[in-house]
Amino acid sequence: MDAVPALEEPLKQPLKSVLGPATAKVMAEHLGLHTVGDLLHHYPRRYEERGQLTHLADLPMDEHVTVVAQVADARLHTFASSRAPRGKGQRLEVTITDGSGRLQLVFFGNGVHKPHKDLLPGTRAMFAGKVSVFNRRLQLAHPAYELLRGDGEETVEAWAGALIPIYPATAKLESWKIGKAVQTVLPAAQDAVDPLPPALREGRGLLPLPEALLRIHRPHTKADIADARARLKWDEAFVLQVALARRRHADALLPAVPRRPEADGLLTAFDDRLPFTLTEGQQKVSREIFADLATEHPMHRLLQGEVGSGKTLVALRAMLAVVDAGGQAAMLAPTEVLAQQHHRSVTEMMGDLAEGGMLGGTEHATRVVLLTGSMGAAARRRALLDLATGEAGIVIGTHALIEDKVQFHDLGLVVVDEQHRFGVEQRDALRGKGKQPPHLLVMTATPIPRTVAMTVFGDLETSVLDQLPAGRSPIASHVVPAADKPHFLARAWERVREEVANGHQAYVVCPRIGDDIDEAAGPKKAAQKKSPEDEAEKRPPLAVLDVAEQLAKGPLQGLRVEVLHGRMHPDDKDAVMRRFAAGETDVLVATTVIEVGVNVPNATAMVIMDADRFGVSQLHQLRGRVGRGSAPGLCLLVTEMPEASAARQRLNAVASTLDGFELSRIDLEQRREGDVLGQAQSGARSSLRVLAVIEDEEVIAQARQEATAVVAADPDMEHLPGLRTALDALLDEEREQYLEKG
Repeated sequence: MDAVPALEEPLKQPLKSVLGPATAKVMAEHLGLHTVGDLLHHYPRRYEERGQLTHLADLPMDEHVTVVAQVADARLHTFASSRAPRGKGQRLEVTITDGSGRLQLVFFGNGVHKPHKDLLPGTRAMFAGKVSVFNRRLQLAHPAYELLRGDGEETVEAWAGALIPIYPATAKLESWKIGKAVQTVLPAAQDAVDPLPPALREGRGLLPLPEALLRIHRPHTKADIADARARLKWDEAFVLQVALARRRHADALLPAVPRRPEADGLLTAFDDRLPFTLTEGQQKVSREIFADLATEHPMHRLLQGEVGSGKTLVALRAMLAVVDAGGQAAMLAPTEVLAQQHHRSVTEMMGDLAEGGMLGGTEHATRVVLLTGSMGAAARRRALLDLATGEAGIVIGTHALIEDKVQFHDLGLVVVDEQHRFGVEQRDALRGKGKQPPHLLVMTATPIPRTVAMTVFGDLETSVLDQLPAGRSPIASHVVPAADKPHFLARAWERVREEVANGHQAYVVCPRIGDDIDEAAGPKKAAQKKSPEDEAEKRPPLAVLDVAEQLAKGPLQGLRVEVLHGRMHPDDKDAVMRRFAAGETDVLVATTVIEVGVNVPNATAMVIMDADRFGVSQLHQLRGRVGRGSAPGLCLLVTEMPEASAARQRLNAVASTLDGFELSRIDLEQRREGDVLGQAQSGARSSLRVLAVIEDEEVIAQARQEATAVVAADPDMEHLPGLRTALDALLDEEREQYLEKG
């Protein structure tokens, strides 16, 4: 039997464990570290210097922290309690300092004896624990600690390299214990197989992998850390880009039917009727799409557009071009509300061109059908028949389109709206409906910075629409601090009344529906999120049904108020949207079902309740529902979060700019690195550890170039066994097919 390669050796084995069994168990369960290689790739989050202390002044609330500090004083108190009624209870209070601030540590009961002996004034140590507040002061209760005395040989050795690595830790395993475990397995780094082709590594002056691992875990200087990180960033960027380049390469080898529109066909007839001219951006993106559709390989294009930049029109023209060329086009929407909305706007834009085979249909007309899961049996049968015979050139639907029963006559183009709501399997299942792979256009209204597009959607070519059509109005956004300034909230409702008095309409958005099903979930979720300084976090999020009732009886009394949420019957949802679109409702109180695609130009105001419960890009999406006509839009972000909180800063950022790309950068900078790629479908940890998607734009762009060249020269990695091994580790066969999208 072959020996297990050193880096693949499990940390926990039945007979001999690399680490103690308890440590190995915690590492597997809490940090997802199973092998020696996993542990070597668990890099320090930051480094402390012997002479320089962490800023106690900047400690985050409710987070697990590791600090290096000096004991200022230690006092043992006795007290009476229910457990120790005779005043025999003991509490040790230790104050530590680092020059920037002071922090209290507290130990109780039998736990006081050892720290009382160890933590004498003047002692330096590393402390780890969860920051909490007691009597308005920050404290760590029962922190774990490691003295930095340097008296024993081992300790002197461990701290001799003046830089102390601080590892991402958990409550069950402190940073220094992880550090000791890493030192145990560090000799195995010599056996690390290098994924970078030697020519690339030498050409870019990067360290060999074993050397980089050694320097990141046991650096002697800051230059060691910088060199190691530069090398490890390249590994992550390059291996990921090779996976995406292989997918692009494989896609480029697939056959597809070229689809070129007729000279005087459906597309020309449609363009002739447009009451406006396309923006330069729409024309440019359309040219890119039509060039792709004319090739013998499937188009794979991502169409990014600001909210309201006219993506639907660009997609519709692409669909008409395919129908012109004798094929069919399918548009996949994430929700029924959105599928119905798209169907309505497409048929309105096309007029009698959408009435193929019917009385009143014109010469080039085709049929546009809707297919959703909740349709009646007769309507569904008719839609399925129209698709199978080819009568329907365009179908718009939800994931019901992917079901086995749905057969197409000749599927030529698939348009996926709001990609981040669709799994890649679903996308590929729909692609499998064509006789040959259909062309694919993915639309997203969530602006994605260029690097993220290269990292997350790296198997798609990207087109960007960043120009708003003429006639769109600016949207003013303001934060309404309901707790600090209740009169601001009262003024918000007055503004809604003023908009309605001027003949306009308004949305009020809430995070929750508020019926029994989610009442049960709401408070529980809220209860887990204990933030001691913050009452706003403790209550359940505001709910549509409650807010609608309060508004109708209170500040918006006399206005026509309706509700819309995801658990209503689809027919009821559609009826509510139709009434709102027709101007029969003044105020629509809704959940985020209105987030994408809902288009009511007369709606000019939006009030978002508990705005801090939404993400940055979600708020931007929601805001894009107003200001779609000629009257200016107004978006009010209502929050009870205190002024200094991170949530308020996030809302201020949203209020300060309408540039979605700028906001997406802010969003990414605020989220933890690595969340960008989502969890891989195998449930593995995110593949990004040192690569920062926003900061490392150059590395990602260069890695993409190198990866494309490597894959073109050697698609099966026959001459690059190290790279092949790294790819297998990043993605098993299935995951390469389904790299999960953002």
